[in-house]
Amino acid sequence: MYNKLVAFVRQYDMVQPGDHIICAVSGGADSVALLFGLYLAREKLGIRLSAAHYNHHLRGEESDSDARFVRELCDRFDIPLYEGQGQVVAGEKGLEAAAREARYAFFRTLPGKIATAHTADDNAETVLLHLVRGTGLKGLGGITPVGENLIRPMLLVTRQEVEAFLEEYCLKHIQDSSNASDAFLRNRLRHHVMPLLKAENPRLAVALSESALRLRQDDAFLEAEAQRQETADVETLRQMPEALRHRILENLMKNWGIREPESRHIAMAESLVFSENPSAKADFPGGITLQRCYGSVQKASAAQAPMPAAVSLEGITELPQWGLRLTCAKAESGLQTQGNVVVRSRRAGDEIRLSGGTKSLKKLFIDKKIPASQRPFVPVLADDGGVLAAYGLGVNQERISRDMPGVQIIWEEI
Repeated sequence: MYNKLVAFVRQYDMVQPGDHIICAVSGGADSVALLFGLYLAREKLGIRLSAAHYNHHLRGEESDSDARFVRELCDRFDIPLYEGQGQVVAGEKGLEAAAREARYAFFRTLPGKIATAHTADDNAETVLLHLVRGTGLKGLGGITPVGENLIRPMLLVTRQEVEAFLEEYCLKHIQDSSNASDAFLRNRLRHHVMPLLKAENPRLAVALSESALRLRQDDAFLEAEAQRQETADVETLRQMPEALRHRILENLMKNWGIREPESRHIAMAESLVFSENPSAKADFPGGITLQRCYGSVQKASAAQAPMPAAVSLEGITELPQWGLRLTCAKAESGLQTQGNVVVRSRRAGDEIRLSGGTKSLKKLFIDKKIPASQRPFVPVLADDGGVLAAYGLGVNQERISRDMPGVQIIWEEI
């Protein structure tokens, strides 16, 4: 076991000389073996070694007894120990997930790189868990050997090798009574499924763990490609291999605030890419809406369109909410107005006659490929009789008189 541990640490460049490694120790067989293995290798690896234990208080006196055992073990070998504790309450994902979250939150407060004792068996069980629940390449990659300030040096070490190592060095460990329970899916797989599979292949744990590590390399390559080719351009996304497109869409969604995109969310985003509707929309968790804006996929703006603003027909009207200044002046010929004149967003039924004939503003916006999300922000000059002009489109020819005094307008961006 010792040689495997050291070789795996070096293979994945897990530590550098001078690193402070803090071994997470529950008191169980795996964590005791890892602690002592790193203790034996500390000079060879050039590391400073400490330990950490978190008391979840889930098993009453048994939890306190585990903490005492770890404390005595560290005292025996003069290994500094960091201790944390908390009362864990089951959350949406269950008690096991809540305990893990509390434990890792404690680890993140510590001044070193955390080493955890996940074994080849743990990795194999994780792959099976993901298969049972449904997964992709990332899930088939199992447990990552190196994470953010985390290392897992025993992913190719089996439980059988752990037990032999503990026996060789006469090291005691504790048994967590919850490991005997079939209340958790992982335990049911460990107790009933893994033995059947190991009967077919005694090296199952190592074989699955090695496969997971290779698949993790494939996933890392595809992820790097996804980041290198990241785009929201619809045509480019359509031409991509599906595996790459899915990763790019997943990354885009994370960037837009969708924290944990699931397969169905990726399928929804992909449907936007291939939609014939250039303004298609889809709603995602967290109140986030994604939309097609003709040639791209975007996060819909949550901004509200500006409120209508009254316009003076003689002089300058500042429209900072629209980013514009409107100057109106009387002229011998020009726009004929009726009643109150305002600048507002497009309304249903708005029409305007330009040189090519009369069209609805909606149709003109579509022709000019103005995304649906941006149309409420196009200023429309209107009065009680309808549209007088639309910014960027022109003046309503039906409202201009060549023979009567009227109003001339000038738009200016500010």
